[in-house]
Amino acid sequence: MRIDQLREEFDLRLRYSVFPLHPETPEQGQSLQELFGARMDVAAMLERLRSVAAELGLPFGARTHTYNSRRAQELGKWAEARGLGEPFHGAVYRAYFAEGRNIARPEELAAIAASVGLDGAEARQVLAEGRFAAAVDADWARARSLGVNAVPTLDCGGRRLVGFQPYEAFRRLAKG
Repeated sequence: MRIDQLREEFDLRLRYSVFPLHPETPEQGQSLQELFGARMDVAAMLERLRSVAAELGLPFGARTHTYNSRRAQELGKWAEARGLGEPFHGAVYRAYFAEGRNIARPEELAAIAASVGLDGAEARQVLAEGRFAAAVDADWARARSLGVNAVPTLDCGGRRLVGFQPYEAFRRLAKG
């Protein structure tokens, strides 16, 4: 991944921040056609995403639905606090984008957490108690204040890079 390449080349500290991408999505999910159909060609959008993922060496499956990511964001903050944030984020990416799993469901998230060495039962408890809800709320507020509205958005010293860009654009951002 480009972030890994940047870490090898530059002394970077990475901080994951989350933002509310379609927070109105119900737990059972919503079809991509239902969400985007009136505004864009869903098949073309998916083909572009598939192409970018292939270029980056990332898995990307035949997605048909989007799911609410709020709980995954909360559990991601917990995983970060346990020192397993990056493996957890990677596993959530694969579950969502490659396997089409519903990351709004606590049982799915507990299984994902367990797959990276976290305690699945504790993961369910963390979600039930909302232990990291305030951390996600703070990230959402920060994203709103910065005007973040797309994934990925990288911020380096107040300069931004939005969307999947060529590696050279990431290098320019890191160099300042």
